[in-house]
Amino acid sequence: MKKINIIADKNRKSLTIKKIIKRINLSNITKPNLNIVIGGDGFMLKTLKKNKSSFKFYYGINSGNYGFLMNSFSKKNFVKRVNNSSTIKISPLEMNVRTKTNSKKNLAINEVSILRQSRQAAFLSIKNKNKYIIKKLVSDGVLVSTPAGSTAYNLSVYGPILNLDSKKLSIAPISAFRPRKWKGKIISNNSKIFIKNLNYIKRPISAVADNVEIRNAINISIRINKKIKYNLLYDKQKSLDKKIKLEQLRKEKS
Repeated sequence: MKKINIIADKNRKSLTIKKIIKRINLSNITKPNLNIVIGGDGFMLKTLKKNKSSFKFYYGINSGNYGFLMNSFSKKNFVKRVNNSSTIKISPLEMNVRTKTNSKKNLAINEVSILRQSRQAAFLSIKNKNKYIIKKLVSDGVLVSTPAGSTAYNLSVYGPILNLDSKKLSIAPISAFRPRKWKGKIISNNSKIFIKNLNYIKRPISAVADNVEIRNAINISIRINKKIKYNLLYDKQKSLDKKIKLEQLRKEKS
């Protein structure tokens, strides 16, 4: 069944693009259950997590800054571009957080960030199932990133960029103090990661799933939820896979 929804952020640029698209004849679009999402990466993440159906397709249009998850907008040949777009399937991380008072669950498409909550560094232990990845990490925090998120916050803390088909996750420290030379680890996406705050009374931490924060976390478990698959549509010349490869080759100007 063909159904088209246009979902726009509330800023002026997004609403202007939405008005332009509404004046285009979309009847020839062949993609089923299509959501045209207008905004930045943050708005796309928010939209995806509200809609967990594996039968919906999402074509993002960038009206933000970088727009790594989005496509550029052009009125010319818009219907043709949507019809010819390629599909990337992405499964999110599922984060379970236990605090002193309750447990909460959230999804993360890019990364789960564990961050110190005070002026003192966090004391963390990290396991994959029952095996220690690191027994004690003293740092500002740690990131667990998907391939789709490996070019976001993960890249800024010098984590590795992962290919979409790598079936891997990245664990990257944030300002590691002890052991100072620990650079993190690349692990299988079948892993079950357990992060424990070793001193939650004096050194509180926050657990953040993309942009949803849970404070005063004691134990955090993280795994890929393979039952959820988001169908993202990209223009063939600028697919997510190609964007990731370009980031791998990018050289920053000094």
